Amino acid sequence: MKIERLIAAFAFVATVAVSPVLAQTNPATQPTQQPAPKQTSAALPESKIALVDTEAFGDEKQGIVRLVAAAKKVEAAFDGIRNELRQMQQKIQQLTDEINKLQGGPVDPKQLQAKADQLEQLKTEAKRKQEDAEAAYPKKMQEALAPVYTDIFKALDAYGKARGITLLLDAAKLGPAILSASEAMDITRAFISDFNSKNPATAQVTTPPK
Repeated sequence: MKIERLIAAFAFVATVAVSPVLAQTNPATQPTQQPAPKQTSAALPESKIALVDTEAFGDEKQGIVRLVAAAKKVEAAFDGIRNELRQMQQKIQQLTDEINKLQGGPVDPKQLQAKADQLEQLKTEAKRKQEDAEAAYPKKMQEALAPVYTDIFKALDAYGKARGITLLLDAAKLGPAILSASEAMDITRAFISDFNSKNPATAQVTTPPK
């Protein structure tokens, strides 16, 4: 699912050390030394780094309630087709058992062919319905969750700025790249609590302009 993400960029500063060239001790060839340039130290901006685990947003028990509610609504909308496919699968199994039973005794070719045709038709219909559902599901989920994520990341940006955070990293994306980090750097639980307090599950979702 294509969702807006925060992108954290690292800037690396490379320092090049220049070794002085050793000249011959002949005074005639010794170059006149130029006065060394004055070194000035630029003031670096104060940085504050924090981590947030965006995967925790979708946790059913401790995640963002609006996000969980939106996902559950989509899940509920597909309950009907799931039940229908389940019933069709049971019917397919039933017909398969009946065909196997007919083949084990005196065979009525017409009855056997009718059962076989019914089975193939049911398999074809079930496959089509399943493929349609599999194609529709991610689209419906994206339509439901994208505007919620838009609000979440706007709130996350404001949350970080209000607390002087200059670099916010997604711990879910970094994964094993984080070798060690202080628990104080992780703002996941604090942000979720703050967002939930201001945005209940029934809050109006901001629909982005088309």
